Formats: sequence, C-alpha cells, structure tokens
Amino acid sequence: MNEVQSFAASSAAVAFGADHGGFALKEALMNRLRAEGIKVVDCGPSAYDPADDYPVYGAAVARAIVRGEADCGVLVCRTGCGMVITANRFHGIRAAQADTVEEARKYRDHNGINVLVLSGDHTDEDQAMELFRAWYSAAPVSEERHCRRIGSIEPLTYDDIAALRAADPEI
Repeated sequence: MNEVQSFAASSAAVAFGADHGGFALKEALMNRLRAEGIKVVDCGPSAYDPADDYPVYGAAVARAIVRGEADCGVLVCRTGCGMVITANRFHGIRAAQADTVEEARKYRDHNGINVLVLSGDHTDEDQAMELFRAWYSAAPVSEERHCRRIGSIEPLTYDDIAALRAADPEI
C-alpha cells in the first residue's frame, strides 16, 4: 500500500463514491471515463437519495482500495471536506481535495494521494475532468524527501488494532 504508482500508466481501476451532494457529478465522471476505456468501480450510491450520508460512500471507496478491488479513488460530496475526513481514517489511504489542476498534480507528486476528492457544490463536470486527468496522469512520487515522508505516515499513525483491522476490516 505504501508504494506509489502511476495510475494512467498502469491502467488503474478507479473506485467512485458520492453522497447526495456529489451524485450527479460522480455519475457524469464515471460515464465519461468508461467511454474512454478507464475501469470504473462504482461504490455507490446507484440512485440519487437526498438522505445519503458521505461517511458510507467515503468508507466504501477506501475499503475498495485497501482490499485491492481498486487502485485509487474519487469521492464527491457537497464541500469535499467530509469525504477527506472519512477516507483518511483508513490506513494506506491518502485523500485530498483539489480545486486546481496544479493542486491535483502536486498532491499526487508530493503526497502520493490515492483518493481525489471533489466538491459537488463548486466543481462542474469539465473542471472535474481536468482535475481527474491531472491527478490520474501525474508522475508518481519520485523525490527521496517525498518518498521518505509518505513512508513515515503509516508507522507514525499505526494504532493498536490496525493489524487486526487490516486482516479483517469487518471486525
């Protein structure tokens, strides 16, 4: 999980999730990416529901990555903040919200983010595609200082039950 790879070069499977505030954008992005031949894993929801809560779908995408069902993920909620908080609770997940192409590239190159988070309230479909492309095609982390920092995250944040959770996330 600590190894950072180039998503586009490896034809990575991308897990998608959203709450009610990001549902329309999630669906539009997945449809466009499928049409381009990118493997998409839909972690839900499958239909719009104004009562949807972001933790359910943020956790579903993080679990899909941790279990190896997807290589990376995209999450969308109204602000993006709730999804960032939820996804980053999972070891091995590095989620960040990007609002500019430069941020999307830099967060991938410097921090090795494997989950791109978008704001459904402030990101239109074309901008979301630009952010996705910048992040998905960004060069993987290569500078020693960035690799060292990313490598130190897991050992510094490992808790007493992380090994059990990694072996059986349902416990």
